[in-house]
Amino acid sequence: MRCPSCGNVEDKVVDSRMTEDGAAIRRRRECVRCGRRFTTFERIEEAPVFVVKRSGAREPFDREKISAGVRAATKNRPVSDEDINSLVSDVEESLRYEGTEIPSELIGRKVLEALERVDHVSYVRFASVYKGFEDLDDFKREMGMLEKSTKPKSSR
Repeated sequence: MRCPSCGNVEDKVVDSRMTEDGAAIRRRRECVRCGRRFTTFERIEEAPVFVVKRSGAREPFDREKISAGVRAATKNRPVSDEDINSLVSDVEESLRYEGTEIPSELIGRKVLEALERVDHVSYVRFASVYKGFEDLDDFKREMGMLEKSTKPKSSR
């Protein structure tokens, strides 16, 4: 690290602490030549993530596309902006563990899993676009699967 005043590369760390969100470490440094103090931030450099489309095309991951799809599915539903942002963040975080090239199908499945926990109507809306529903039978089949996965079993 170069001192912003004199350009010297030798300094000592006076104080280190984590930022409020835990995403970086803030360090107070002091130049050993001129004594000036300055602050640096240390962050993890995230590897770029690419989405591999069904056609084989690759494009940079765009969190806003997930957000737009979820917002469309939850429109006029009792789902808050905070819930949507949390869902999108959870999906994005889980995708980063999958590597740097993620199939678009995996993104859709993860969004569906998250929406199923948040709102069933939004889940069916998203599924209708993601799975390309063509008729009423597609909706009935999906709702039947949703009922099976959410209804408690009777104890008879």
